Amino acid sequence: MDALSPEEIERYKRHILLPEIGGMGQQRLKAAKVLVIGAGGLGAPVLYYLAAAGLGTLGIIDDDIVSLSNLQRQVIHDTGTIGEQKTESARRSISRLNPHVRTLHFEERFSTVWAHDHLSAFDLVIDGSDNFDTRYAAADAAEVAKVPLVTGAVGRFDGSVTVLKPYEEGPDGMLLPRYRDLFPAPPPEGLIPSCAETGIIGALTGVIGTTMAMEAIKVITGTGEPLVGRLMLYDALAARFETIRYKRRQAA
Repeated sequence: MDALSPEEIERYKRHILLPEIGGMGQQRLKAAKVLVIGAGGLGAPVLYYLAAAGLGTLGIIDDDIVSLSNLQRQVIHDTGTIGEQKTESARRSISRLNPHVRTLHFEERFSTVWAHDHLSAFDLVIDGSDNFDTRYAAADAAEVAKVPLVTGAVGRFDGSVTVLKPYEEGPDGMLLPRYRDLFPAPPPEGLIPSCAETGIIGALTGVIGTTMAMEAIKVITGTGEPLVGRLMLYDALAARFETIRYKRRQAA
């Protein structure tokens, strides 16, 4: 791993002071290559906090452009970037925040074909997408590529986060659970309306997105206990967090 420069040591001093992170953990962050799917409500805080944390390479994949209605929650964009590609807007924000971070941007929709060609170049995937097709495609592709996946979702006033490593064995010798062990199949089309139809409280995406960033940092640095086999649920109206455990489903 590359050594930290004096400027990086000063920038990340508060991380380095933590025994759980230290200089070695910060070097691991610098060496890491992370793909973030979506530069929207969840992707915005994920990208900002990972860039601030000193991630070496951030890949951003999104085929959308910035619109005025995004700005209530997608804080990596601003009024001056309306009409621009979200990947380019996010890239410039990251560059202003931390010039040490390398960005790769892909102006397209995530797919299994794209994943087959590109996913092996990354150490970790973070799925901040807003649709079930992409969530299942990301989970399946990350499992095939044997890359850890941090995935989150939000509703009107609620959200969830989990971490997936279905190619590894747990302490009991059993393979860790898949995304499809938690959610076996997507809901019927149209059953769950989008936030464009029902609305969403903007700060909620910050709560869930920063939690996703925290889980990514834990996985990369080997700190703490990531949410593997656990689903963290957040109810914003009740100000309540809950965590439920789930396991690999056994073949019938």
